[in-house]
Amino acid sequence: MRIAIVAESFLPLMNGVTHSILRVLEHLQERGDEVLVIAPSTQDADVPAEVCGAHVHRLPSVPLAGYANVRVALGGVYRVKRILADYAPDVVHLASPFVLGWRAAQAAHQIGIPSVAIYQTEVPSYAARYGVPFLENWAWNRVEDIHLLATRTLVPSTFAFNQLRGRGIPRVDMWRRGVDTRRFSPDKRDGGWRASVAPDGERIIGYVGRLAVEKQVEDLAVLADIPGTRLVVVGDGPQRQALQAVLPQAVFTGFLGGEDLARVVASFDLFVHPGELETFCQTIQEAMASGVPVVATGRGGPLDLVENSRTGWLYEPGDLKALRARVADLMGDDAKRRAFAAAAHASVQGRTWSALGAELVQHYKAVISETAGDRAHRDSEPTTTQSIPISGATL
Repeated sequence: MRIAIVAESFLPLMNGVTHSILRVLEHLQERGDEVLVIAPSTQDADVPAEVCGAHVHRLPSVPLAGYANVRVALGGVYRVKRILADYAPDVVHLASPFVLGWRAAQAAHQIGIPSVAIYQTEVPSYAARYGVPFLENWAWNRVEDIHLLATRTLVPSTFAFNQLRGRGIPRVDMWRRGVDTRRFSPDKRDGGWRASVAPDGERIIGYVGRLAVEKQVEDLAVLADIPGTRLVVVGDGPQRQALQAVLPQAVFTGFLGGEDLARVVASFDLFVHPGELETFCQTIQEAMASGVPVVATGRGGPLDLVENSRTGWLYEPGDLKALRARVADLMGDDAKRRAFAAAAHASVQGRTWSALGAELVQHYKAVISETAGDRAHRDSEPTTTQSIPISGATL
């Protein structure tokens, strides 16, 4: 197949959207598909023009206010339409569409190319977190417009499925996320690293993710004085300086990737994720694959990933007393924590990116077939001539 992936964000920015795109590109490269990635430009001169065999077409962009490494593509629908018309893909993959993705959805629709839209970021709910709650309704209208226009929408969790169907979006299917269980494994646990951050043998509570407002990392302050523990925060972002002031006893590692990340996650005793706006939460899966139990907020993607009292604990959004109690429960009971860890590890086995990639390709094939069938049906309909009366005359 020829596939155009329109990425709202892409390398060098690493986030959940970029991570998923890279795994998809790897799968499509193994299949021998031809892929074009359309993404915002970057000021980093070292980014490759080709990733996993796919050519990357960069569109002019500007940094997002307050979040300089996130860039917003400029230009209108016509520019994207011209790129798609020249490339002539069989299907357009809209990765977490909102700004660039909205233009691409319109362009694909106008040309008649089927599109698969991946709902991965709850952008409208970010509005209140960033102090502009009056934009939430507008943002939801944009999300609805995109997914109404797309041939098919794929969501990563039951919560996201119900959320979009509740807003009247049709043609919604589930497409979850894979996890690399060879990279993320209990075998990567590193006693030397543990001793470097917890020299007195403290149990390690870890968080991995962007240090941004919507992640609510400041909620971890309620864990700061749990006896015999050390909090480790992995990641970077615009909130890092503020969070270091709120969490002065925590160890901030900065951004980690590859084997460094796998080693650190496997070295945690407990993984905590306080964010309430996760449509999935890939870092939870990675922690579980590493043999680490999880405490997370009971909203969004974690509802599908964490089984209460077996692989971890969920707590009511905003109930920070419950967050602390759940963490203290597992930190104070080694046997329970080990049992939760074993169950967490077992629960994610088989969720390979290869299987998820094959599932995505089936969605591509389905929308291509549906669009071809609709086109053939329209072409086979007889043309009729009809007289329309206008002010006593006819046309």
